Amino acid sequence: MASTLRGMITSYFPDVWPVIIIITVICCSLRISYLILHKEKFCFYKELFMLFFILYVMCLFEVVTIQDDNYGLSNFIPFREIFRYQVGSRLFIKNIIGNILLFLPYGYFASDYLKVKKPFWIFFLTMIVSFTIEVVQLYIGRTFDVDDIILNTIGGGVGFFIYYVLERGKERLPSFCRSDGFINLVVIVVLIIGIIYLFDLHVMEFIS
Repeated sequence: MASTLRGMITSYFPDVWPVIIIITVICCSLRISYLILHKEKFCFYKELFMLFFILYVMCLFEVVTIQDDNYGLSNFIPFREIFRYQVGSRLFIKNIIGNILLFLPYGYFASDYLKVKKPFWIFFLTMIVSFTIEVVQLYIGRTFDVDDIILNTIGGGVGFFIYYVLERGKERLPSFCRSDGFINLVVIVVLIIGIIYLFDLHVMEFIS
């Protein structure tokens, strides 16, 4: 399942890598220039967080607007498509798990931005965004699927849950663990592990 999920994520790279590079250069050059000109403090994890959110929105746009002739008919009946796939199958991972994961970052980013304590607003906002995407897809050669809205909304809720758990856990950590330097180090380690996992890199082969 892990390898299938990784393959599904990396399969989108050929479509989104131009957006990632262009937006990264634009945002980083502007942001670094702003920090230098205004002599403001640079905090790696905060800057990376903002960049990731911008990249996420742009990549989300690319993914949901890709033209494909393999789409079926629109689905307006809740749960009809969800229960059509065998649990653990490739289509289940792509269409069920994939749609949940697609909006997990949105739920987390929105929760962090709004500093909400309860998930209502996140469910509501995720539903609005997902519904908008499905309506737009209906007019650009793709299909409307109410089950995608349900799954995307669940993903937004999972994102809120992760944010809530991390925020509650952070309050219980020693003061040094909440420092910018320590968080930067943790983020760098997680980032490296994530890159190694996504691209299936064999670190020992590079070292040897």
